[in-house]
Parts: sequence; C-alpha cells; structure tokens
Amino acid sequence: MPDKDNFFEKVYDVVRFIPHGRVTSYGAIAKYLGAARSARMVGWAMNACHGREDVPAHRVVNRVGLLSGKHHFEGTNLMQQLLESEGVKVKDNKIVKFEKYFWDPVDELKF
Repeated sequence: MPDKDNFFEKVYDVVRFIPHGRVTSYGAIAKYLGAARSARMVGWAMNACHGREDVPAHRVVNRVGLLSGKHHFEGTNLMQQLLESEGVKVKDNKIVKFEKYFWDPVDELKF
C-alpha cells in the first residue's frame, strides 16, 4: 500500500487540475497515479481534504457519476450546488450525461 500522506497529496495534485465544470472519478485518479485498485483510498483522501479550499473535492464522483461523497460536505446539497454552479447538471444525486462532463486524467495529464 502506498504511503498514505504522500498518496493523499498526489491525489490532491490531480484534483487541482480538474477543470471548472468537469468531473472525474475516484478510479480514474487511482489509475492515473498507477494504483488502479486504490479507488477507495482516493475516496479516503477526498474525505480527509474537507476544509481545504485549494482542493475542489466536489468534482470527484464515483465511476457512474453518483455523488457518493456528498454526505461529507456541509449542508444537505452543497456538493450538488457547487457542481451546478459550474454548469454540471445533477439529478437524483447523479451527474446527468456523465460522459459529457467526465475528465480523464490519464488522457488529459501527459506528465
């Protein structure tokens, strides 16, 4: 298992690159970091980063576009509100047309 603190910081570095109005998944981040089977650990990193203004955690969802981390945000619908303020459509806690908004770090970050 990767060093937790170092891995979390690498996750945050990737999340900072997610463009406004786009989302990615825990698994896509894990795959980019060379730890394809560590999607759950990416989720733990997202849970641990709340309160850090420099990490747009609301842009990370599960593999089908479900707002699975929404209960870690303050308020009832803050994650959804943040996404919708960026133009991402959400219905029933799921990204509408997920493939339209999906940002894949493997394709987008070539370093």
